[in-house]
This record gives sequence, C-alpha cells and structure tokens, in this order.
Amino acid sequence: MGADQQWDITSGVGVTALAVAAGRAVESARDDALITDPYAAAFVAAAGTSAPLPVGAGEPHGQGDDAHELWSLVVDYVGIRSRIFDDFLTDAARDGIRQIVILASGLDTRAFRLEWPAGTRCFELDQPGVLDFKLRVLSEHDARPSCLHTPVPTDLREDWAAALEGAGFTPEEPTAWLAEGLLPYLTPEAEERLFKEIDRLSAPGSRLAAEHTATPRAIRDDALLRQSSTAFGIDVPALLPEETKRPLSAQLTALGWEHRQTPPRESAAALDRALPSHITDKMLHTFARRP
Repeated sequence: MGADQQWDITSGVGVTALAVAAGRAVESARDDALITDPYAAAFVAAAGTSAPLPVGAGEPHGQGDDAHELWSLVVDYVGIRSRIFDDFLTDAARDGIRQIVILASGLDTRAFRLEWPAGTRCFELDQPGVLDFKLRVLSEHDARPSCLHTPVPTDLREDWAAALEGAGFTPEEPTAWLAEGLLPYLTPEAEERLFKEIDRLSAPGSRLAAEHTATPRAIRDDALLRQSSTAFGIDVPALLPEETKRPLSAQLTALGWEHRQTPPRESAAALDRALPSHITDKMLHTFARRP
C-alpha cells in the first residue's frame, strides 16, 4: 500500500471494509449469530458496488466455486473475529476503561450496536471518505450511538495522534485500543510507528487488541486469495506490503507491554464454531496490556 494512496469505500483498502460489512450482515442473519449488526447490509446496499457481496445467510456468491469457497471462509472468520473483539472492548469498559479507540474503523458500528457504560467515549479513526459514507448511511437509518461517539478523519500513515488528541482524546486516561483489519496492510515502518504512538498515548492499565498475520508472505502468495479475491472487486494481495515485519510480540515486548497471542481456532472453539486451517494458519489475535 503506497504512502500516497487515498481511498473511499469503493476503492483501495476501503473496499475491504465493505466486504467485512457484508460478512457481518451474513453472520447477523444466522440463527446462531455471534453478533447483531442491523446496519451492515445497509452499507452494502448504499455503496452500489458492482462486486457481488451477499448479505443473507446461505446466499451463494455466484462467481464460481473458488469465489464461493473464499466467501464462506471470509464470513465464518468475520463473525468470530467480530465477536472476539466485541468482547474485548465491552470487557474493558466493564472493568472501568471509558476511552475506546478503533483504528482504521472502516464500517465498524460498535459505537452504535453495543451497550456501553455511561461516560464511555469511542473514537473512530479512518479516511475522511470512509467516515463520511458511514455516517451518512447511519443517519439515513436513524442510528443513534450508545456512547459518546467521536469520528476522527485522518490517515494512520500520517500524524494521526495529533488528530486524535485534537478531537478530545486524553492520554492520561486508560484506553482500549483496537487494530482490526489494519496491520496486514501497513509497511513495517508504518506499523512500528503506529505502536510507538499507541504506547506514547497509553496510560498504565491501557489495553490493546490487534489482528495480524502469522506469516505475511503466505497471505500474499495464497492461491485461493489470488484467484478469487478479484471476484469481490478487491485485489487483496496487491494491497499487502512485500517487506518482512518484526513480529508483533517483539514490538510489544520492546515497548514494555504484557501480551498473549491467541490463534483464531481457539477463539472459534470457545464459541462452538470451527475455522479451517486455511485461515487459522495465517492469522493471529494479540491481546496486550500496559502495566
């Protein structure tokens, strides 16, 4: 992902947010749904993209067997990932953290669909075009946030910390940070800068949840992803950096954070779901705390 790239909801990395919203819509329609997102399908409808993004449970993709297989993997993973990170944030709020920061929030609706304790403030950082689209669709559907909701239009490859502090963020208060669907697209340098800034802005007791790749090159070289992602209007491998990154565990250790890694298969099992190794061998979820 080049440093000069900008995007909205129908271009670049923004399209991945639309696909994730479709995945949340499908999960929400299941009889045994792990999450409920009443706005996810509305985003897909409003975007008017030519890429087929099913929003109903059991709805076939219709672009061939490989595309259907990939879509099934995406839907299963998105449902589990969403629930795991929902629980991370609500647990943090239950434990007294009242400052939430969602990095590269995309079409995330947690500020609207989750229950928050009084006084909780949720900051959402993303490209202006993505946030504008999301807020317009939510307004059209009379959505109301269940917390103090603060969108922060910014580019996470630039001085996003200044934008966050300018929006009212208080570094002296503990924060729960979420990096979901972000790190795989950052260059090694951008990722290192991101976590150094998170550390600088985090009071003791702050928490972090991050999704990242166990083997970045394996994602770029994955045959199914290369062959089928364009059926969704996204050339995912082309968006991923080629450089080797320092392991997230090493970055967090150097910054003094306590951390643990959880393979998605363990999270899935805890929710009585299963994920194929095609996904679980490539992704990791890290949970960290600043002492």
